[in-house]
Amino acid sequence: MSLSLSKNAKIVIEKRYLRKDKNGKTTETPGGLFERVATNVAAADAKFESSCDVDRTTKKFLKLLSNRLFLPNSPTLMNAGQRLGQLAACFVLPIEDSMESIFETLKHTAAIHKSGGGTGFSFSKIRPHNDVVLSTAGISSGPISFMSVFDTATETVKQGGTRRGANMGLLRVDHPDIEAFIESKNDLEKLNNFNISVALTREFLTALEKGSQYDLINPRTTNTKGSVSARKIFDKIVFSAWQSGEPGVVFIDRINEKNPTPHLGSIEATNPCGEQPLLPYESCTLGSIDLSKMVDKNSVNLGRLKKTVRDAVHFLDNVIEINNYPLRRIEEMSKGTRKIGLGVMGFADMLIKMEILYDSEKAVVQAEKIMSLIAHESRQASANLAKKRGNFPFYKGSIFDNESTPYMRNATTTTIAPTGTISIIADTSSGIEPIFAVVHQRHVLDGQTLYEIHPLFVQLAKKAGFYNKTLAGEIAKTGSVQSIDMVPDHIKKCFRTSHDIAPEWHVRIQSAFQKYTDNAVSKTVNFPADATPEQVEKVYRLAYKTGCKGVTIYRYGSRGKQVLNLDIDKQESTKILPRPRPIRTRGITERMKTGCGKLYVTINSDDMGMCEVFAQMGKTGGCASSQIEAAGRLISLALRSGVKVDAIAKQLIGIRCPSPSWQNGSMVLSCPDAIAQVLKNLTDSDIVENEVMMGVCPDCSGIMAHEEGCLVCHLCGFSKCS
Repeated sequence: MSLSLSKNAKIVIEKRYLRKDKNGKTTETPGGLFERVATNVAAADAKFESSCDVDRTTKKFLKLLSNRLFLPNSPTLMNAGQRLGQLAACFVLPIEDSMESIFETLKHTAAIHKSGGGTGFSFSKIRPHNDVVLSTAGISSGPISFMSVFDTATETVKQGGTRRGANMGLLRVDHPDIEAFIESKNDLEKLNNFNISVALTREFLTALEKGSQYDLINPRTTNTKGSVSARKIFDKIVFSAWQSGEPGVVFIDRINEKNPTPHLGSIEATNPCGEQPLLPYESCTLGSIDLSKMVDKNSVNLGRLKKTVRDAVHFLDNVIEINNYPLRRIEEMSKGTRKIGLGVMGFADMLIKMEILYDSEKAVVQAEKIMSLIAHESRQASANLAKKRGNFPFYKGSIFDNESTPYMRNATTTTIAPTGTISIIADTSSGIEPIFAVVHQRHVLDGQTLYEIHPLFVQLAKKAGFYNKTLAGEIAKTGSVQSIDMVPDHIKKCFRTSHDIAPEWHVRIQSAFQKYTDNAVSKTVNFPADATPEQVEKVYRLAYKTGCKGVTIYRYGSRGKQVLNLDIDKQESTKILPRPRPIRTRGITERMKTGCGKLYVTINSDDMGMCEVFAQMGKTGGCASSQIEAAGRLISLALRSGVKVDAIAKQLIGIRCPSPSWQNGSMVLSCPDAIAQVLKNLTDSDIVENEVMMGVCPDCSGIMAHEEGCLVCHLCGFSKCS
């Protein structure tokens, strides 16, 4: 099968999805990938209709996938037709207030992560810190300590042997440990495999409006453990999110108002990116329609969109049937509610094609029109499937159990989920986010920088006659075209990036989609670096007022060093002052063999990157040791003053002394040369984990973007919440 794929799409498909032999050699083509998935998923038809034409369904699904009108979540692309066979992305597991429940769930979490899924938990039922433990007459360590246990386990278990799992940790705002939870990720060394969100109750929000206190409840006894000012807690949430991007908030009572199966219990948690609220042991199968491919001549092709929705619902329902679930209990719940989450990607590209500004009333209206159509068509498609295959087993007692809706195959049909990797395959913008940058930079091994330019911008630039070879480099300085003089105003307006758009418009677009979405919406509200906590508070209030089920914010630069230098982040100064050394740093020590003896080089990092170098000879004293100490101090000063590591290494490398040495087949010319070699090697590999937090993709060295409730790379699809 011949496919027209972009360079990035080919890279992502080959690296993440194609079959490989035991030596890691690719044994499948992109066309073969889509054939494998279509054939495997279509085979489920035979379970329901003995006389069905499975070949016809296979061709339908193959057309859907190969044209990339719709793509399922990554586990389906990876595992359909494979030995593992686990096709769902989202799971929620329960945690009760007992050691048995906690560690049983930990075991189940490892099984899910190994199979490629992400997990969400509510830690709200765990008794608070310093509460009594009756069995031992001791005191409890509280929910945050157990979150650390889950975080450590996640660090150890890699998904499918290649990627660590992702978690969402929620705590109700009325839990006595809520203040410690809010601040639990302000230390960037902790809970790196967790997103966290506070579950805000209606009681809390009412107290906040009144300026009053609300009760904290001990989950072990259900007794009140005191009261606290709602304003105080809200300010802590706002400030922490302003400072570090976390916690997010979910409006838990609103989520449960929309719970389609209240007779099965209350929803307590969501998946890692927050868009999929689920009951304990439920999973959900997700997929997204590329809206940019629904546009013909500046308008939406409604016939194509409706057909795509119907085919996608059929596809996702089949996935539920053939999925190899990691636990029997999860299979029972998932097949009992048969939740699917059909969403969208390419919304920003669709608006560009239709010449609609993202931050405009027209865009809000377009979002509502599109999602209302998808909601209606997906429910109708689900009802039609139910007539042939039956209602979902837990239908009785659900919100559909009435005469007006006698048929429904799936308890939910719509979700706006992250599409980081699949949107690259589709060559479209992510989810409902604005475009992150008009130009992306890719750093390759030989030190070159390659530019990836938005294809629609190239098309319009050439048509308008202002495209040239130097344009990409100019735009790449900020990622935005708003300050590029040669770009006409009407094109600037269409290509406003996530950092060009006011936070309020991010919320308005999110709420427009939420209005017609069964589950929730994964989106990040972006703020400039100079945003205030008061502006963050305004967004939280607006999100609740406009019907969102939760909200995640990110202030530019708030989680350390950003690789993309935006103009808004630049401050002119005639003096360069080094940033202060924090109380705690993290780093590595490497031993180097020099002609003067063994040199121990320690390089530490803070939240802004490398910040200091210590070097010490195995034998102390003498002129050499004093010079080494001086070099370390000056290097540290340069690092904390913003001088690039490569520039420092370039000044030191190659300095010779009378007694060179050899290490691992390379010559070490002197002690300064040894320090430079450690610096140079660290830049390439050893600080990968830190760089993920700081905005550098560990897979391709591209720019990481905070969007869709996570940290993603637009070049290769890497995601911290995969």
